[in-house]
Amino acid sequence: MILPIYLYGHPVLRKATELVTPETPGLAELIANMKETMYASDGIGIAAPQVGRSLRLVYIDVDILGDDMPELRDVRMVLINPEITVDESVPVKTREEGCLSVPGIHEPVARHEKIHLKWTDENWEQHEQDIEGYLARVVQHECDHLFATLFVDRVSPIRKQLIRSKLASIVKGKVQCSYRTKGFAKR
Repeated sequence: MILPIYLYGHPVLRKATELVTPETPGLAELIANMKETMYASDGIGIAAPQVGRSLRLVYIDVDILGDDMPELRDVRMVLINPEITVDESVPVKTREEGCLSVPGIHEPVARHEKIHLKWTDENWEQHEQDIEGYLARVVQHECDHLFATLFVDRVSPIRKQLIRSKLASIVKGKVQCSYRTKGFAKR
């Protein structure tokens, strides 16, 4: 089932997430729904908070970028309770990022080019891997959602000032998307 994407300003995107366990109700269905939602929204990654669930769960599929970046061919990952370790001596690289929860905004963000990732997959198998390049960026971006951080929180103060009105428009519901969304409803 295609779920709505929760947009910038909705409290669920700023809420602490809970660890996922094998007993988490409806986990297999949630993973399937996240995949379907991400594909319907033309994304390459999605985190559970983006579909209104405060869980440490991410799905990534960067295969579509494989023609330009062959190392991304056939890369699809379900990350349950991911943990990222960053070597601060590794240089950062600035690249433009966007997000399904922040439609219409793309900004340069500095991220580490290499990370160490530990995670559990949907079969409850443990994994540990060094990840580099664009995949490291995507993993960091999606995992930020699990800790109530959006890519716009990482842009420079001057850029943040320049996009302030666009962010306010998203909060006010004055944004059009080609996918289902759920904005912030003031009470």
